[in-house]
Amino acid sequence: MTERHSNRAASLTGPAGHGFAITPSDSIDLERPVRALYVGGAGALAVTFASGAEVVLSGIMGGTVLPIRAVRVRATGTTATAIVGLA
Repeated sequence: MTERHSNRAASLTGPAGHGFAITPSDSIDLERPVRALYVGGAGALAVTFASGAEVVLSGIMGGTVLPIRAVRVRATGTTATAIVGLA
């Protein structure tokens, strides 16, 4: 199938064009910064934002998409499961 929009730059408000499973790590950044995180299993996410800020987002329900620009999901503080990066 031909991609009709291949000559256009991706928008941060547009749909994701790539996704990948995330294994939380305290030392390794994501393969690329994400525009959103999908959380399949409820819990908390300890994230490092593209700005360098580090926070723990708690009480996240399974099936939630968080529209955040993250570069790392840290293992310490993360209890959520089935995390997918959307880029």
